[in-house]
Amino acid sequence: MGADFGYRGKGLGLPEEGPGSVAPLGRRFGALFIDWTLCMLIAYGLLARGDQQAAGNWALGIFFVLSLLTVGTIGCTPGKRLLGVRVVADDGGRLGVVRVAVRTVLLLLVIPALVWDRDGRGLHDRLSRSVQVRM
Repeated sequence: MGADFGYRGKGLGLPEEGPGSVAPLGRRFGALFIDWTLCMLIAYGLLARGDQQAAGNWALGIFFVLSLLTVGTIGCTPGKRLLGVRVVADDGGRLGVVRVAVRTVLLLLVIPALVWDRDGRGLHDRLSRSVQVRM
């Protein structure tokens, strides 16, 4: 029927299971939900003064800063840390600040994050040459 490309992450040289393997989609979506909820709480409680529309706008900026600071330094956001996911460069190293910024902007645009390749990476990860792996 079609070509067998193996397990997710095989083309990247990652293990099939365990630490260092491609993180499952459920964990990645869960981490994003936790991070977005945290950003909305910060925006609503500290910056928006009860205005829900303003809180959503502020949350985008807070998410960008949160992602830039945490993924750029330790490789994971609070939600990713809780669920055991880390963002690494596709060669296994740490992402630089520019690559983290590109990844985050594309993630905030939503559509690039919904276009996946055979390894389960969103377009935002692919263009920033990163992959989300299990810790």
